[in-house]
Amino acid sequence: MALGEKKAPWVRLRERLWPIQAFELKKFVPLIFIKFFISMTYGVLTTMKDAFVVTAKGGGAEVIPILKGWLVLPIALGATLLYTKLTNRFRRSVLFYGIITTFMAIVALFGFVLYPNVDALSPHASADWLLQILGPENSHWVSIYRNWIQSLFFVTAELWGSIVIFLLFWGFVNHICNFNEAKRSYNLFVAGGDLAQILVGPLVFYFTQKYVGEQFNLALKSLVCFILFFGVMIMLLHYILTRQVLSKDERLYQPEAKDQAFDQKTKLSLLESMKFIVRSKYLRCIAMMVIAYGLTISLTEVTWKANLKLSFPDTGAYQGFMAKISSSVGCCSLFATLFLGGMTIRILGWRFSALLPPVIIGSTSLIFLTLFIHPEWVAPLSQYFNMTPLMLIVIFGAFQNISTKMLKYAFFDPTKEMSFIPLDQESKVKGKAAIDVVGSRLGKSGAAWIQIVLIQIAGTGSVLSITHFLLPVIACTVIGWILSIRSLNKQFVKSGVWTTSGTA
Repeated sequence: MALGEKKAPWVRLRERLWPIQAFELKKFVPLIFIKFFISMTYGVLTTMKDAFVVTAKGGGAEVIPILKGWLVLPIALGATLLYTKLTNRFRRSVLFYGIITTFMAIVALFGFVLYPNVDALSPHASADWLLQILGPENSHWVSIYRNWIQSLFFVTAELWGSIVIFLLFWGFVNHICNFNEAKRSYNLFVAGGDLAQILVGPLVFYFTQKYVGEQFNLALKSLVCFILFFGVMIMLLHYILTRQVLSKDERLYQPEAKDQAFDQKTKLSLLESMKFIVRSKYLRCIAMMVIAYGLTISLTEVTWKANLKLSFPDTGAYQGFMAKISSSVGCCSLFATLFLGGMTIRILGWRFSALLPPVIIGSTSLIFLTLFIHPEWVAPLSQYFNMTPLMLIVIFGAFQNISTKMLKYAFFDPTKEMSFIPLDQESKVKGKAAIDVVGSRLGKSGAAWIQIVLIQIAGTGSVLSITHFLLPVIACTVIGWILSIRSLNKQFVKSGVWTTSGTA
């Protein structure tokens, strides 16, 4: 093309949707598929985990805050500590394969051994005795003990999102991609996850509808087999990428220093990385973004799931509805990622793109909770659509949940991951581990603790009775989220990493 000659519109559109050069395909295509299979696994686990604990005997949405606050967070802290210790002893690839294999083993054990024998392995007699002593207002605590098998699966699914997606995948991507590659490719990785979300819904819905009632174990085993296949593909693609691609083409991996191999060990401890976060204003702002997102979505989502159980009390029906939500999230997120996310970051800048999630998520969360408190406000609409106010509120909550996930995948994740790139290598690995795993869990577990305390104060044992207390908490959290983004953007501009428009 001659100098100054304008490109055809379809060429510009192709470059915006697929800004990858030919020689880069062997690097980015495997990464996209790794993200696809990781997200497929997470999607299947997510649609099942809530249904198991919410619809189990004595269960409910009130169980979710306890699991997140008292089980998932301590285990996540321990897993992060163990990871930081192991990175001092083993190569990245060894840890990657070891962690994926451990998750696959737990899922296989649950699907083929534990859940098919759930009635025989669950301590119903002793749980009933505890319930008589503690009273029905504490049934959600007893449910954790009674349904320990479902609780184990819930914790496993939660940790997959924190450890495999954020720590393993994005940590690996940030290590092998420079800032220019990130601007062109991160939205494609997110799109791979969005495509997985689209396919998860039909996959789960097919098996839950095919095997209902007493045949539900066949649906579970079928889905577990798919998860095991996804795990094998993740490890195979990672092996091909690290052993056959990056190590043989210097154009695809350009470390800041020649002695930084992509499979290197690291030496910074978790305590040191936490201290570094406390001392670094830059990392504190990133941590605030992660914590605020987890806090806002968890406070809203548990209330929505409590309403959802009232509409869909059966496990299969609950999973079927969540499968539809997953597909809707995938479709909306894929569109937003391909046509809005990447182009918005490149054209309108990092700050504008990073501010979209708190503004929209915060406003829709407050509207949903307000409608639940005042269901009479939707009564005229419920009559018009010929449905109950509860179902209409559940549908709006589904819309809020879908828009939240869409904004996360299209804007929050890419802008957050881009903010790690200017950091030195040790901070990328260990600082990111502390922020993504611990910070993410603090956000979700912080929401869980707030809900647990409020439920105990209310003395009702129901998460629905504390909704009016959540409104000011969410409002303050969103304000802090916005202020952290503004502060982080000023540090970007001051450091010269990129301009106010977001360009490098």
